[in-house]
Amino acid sequence: MRHYETMFIVKPTLVEEEIKAKIDFYKDAIVKNGGSIETCLDMGMRNLAYEIKKNKRGYYFVIYFKANPSLVLELERLYRINEDILRFIVIKYESKKEQKAWQALVDRANKKPEPKAAKSEAKADDQTQEG
Repeated sequence: MRHYETMFIVKPTLVEEEIKAKIDFYKDAIVKNGGSIETCLDMGMRNLAYEIKKNKRGYYFVIYFKANPSLVLELERLYRINEDILRFIVIKYESKKEQKAWQALVDRANKKPEPKAAKSEAKADDQTQEG
């Protein structure tokens, strides 16, 4: 199985339930075709760099997964036939160095954010050590 990352942008005109349904559809497509999802990043609604199909914003979602190459062809086909997907990309991580970087991205995405109190204490400790 190879390492992949896919990102897609969903139209901003959809309601939250429809966006979640689209995301679940692509997750299911990966799993049903023999892939395994390592982690997902929900990046939310963002401004686009340029207007796409008269949209200035889009809902970004990233999936890190392992799969056979045949799954990627099916995934790209599903992206292309869906009018609610503005843009998509699938990135393959081939070399050992790239796979190590992929694992670092997955680990970072899976790591839970520190509570704000712990961050401010760490910052205060850094400032007292400097002075």
